[in-house]
Amino acid sequence: MQLTEATWTDADAVETDLAVLPVGSTEQHGPHAPLGTDRLTARAVAAAGAERYEDVHDSEVVVAPTIPVGIAEEHRQFAGTLWVAPDTLREYVREVVASLASHGWDRVVLVNGHGGNVDALREVCGTITRHDAAYAVPFTWFEAAASLSEMGHGGPIETALLRAIHPDLVREDRIEAARAGASETWGEWVSGTNLAFDAAEFTDSGAVGDPSDGSAERGEELLEAATAALVALLDAIEDRDVSRPKRK
Repeated sequence: MQLTEATWTDADAVETDLAVLPVGSTEQHGPHAPLGTDRLTARAVAAAGAERYEDVHDSEVVVAPTIPVGIAEEHRQFAGTLWVAPDTLREYVREVVASLASHGWDRVVLVNGHGGNVDALREVCGTITRHDAAYAVPFTWFEAAASLSEMGHGGPIETALLRAIHPDLVREDRIEAARAGASETWGEWVSGTNLAFDAAEFTDSGAVGDPSDGSAERGEELLEAATAALVALLDAIEDRDVSRPKRK
């Protein structure tokens, strides 16, 4: 059930304790991909996973509205990028999960589409589970669906999924400019240390990786892999005994 499309009486009639909360970002993804890429991909995976779970189990999953702004200051030099501090995101997510739990939807998967959110979401899920009346876990779709070595940024993986779910938003005439100004890896590495803190230090176009390698067919494969992984995770948290260890 999509909360943004449901009435309060629809929501009141739902008998489930499962919810998914997509978490994205509004940031540059090269000249060819929209600023909302991470929001769009997180929402698509969350919706597909919930629908598949409902088909398999004949039981609903609540899909919360997508959080659109995340931890993205590393893209600040590129126009249109928005960001919040890690503490802000953690507190916002915690309060949204608390409101979901107040309606009985207290087993929550955070479906994340942005690498910069990963650490903060893991931390806040620990806080929620230890101290609040809810159980929450983070799920980053590209970690579940693709090799991290090919992830990049606005590169083949994200471009592929966009071509599958929102082909109208990919500026195909700018793919070559994105590729020409892209870097091969994220950052400038010496002795296992990344010397760069901002993307503009190492990529001219904002892209990391070659977006021309991301086909719509690959995007469909990624969506299927992410969907299957999310369904397996929903199965696991639905069956999990979250009373252990006992809360102090």
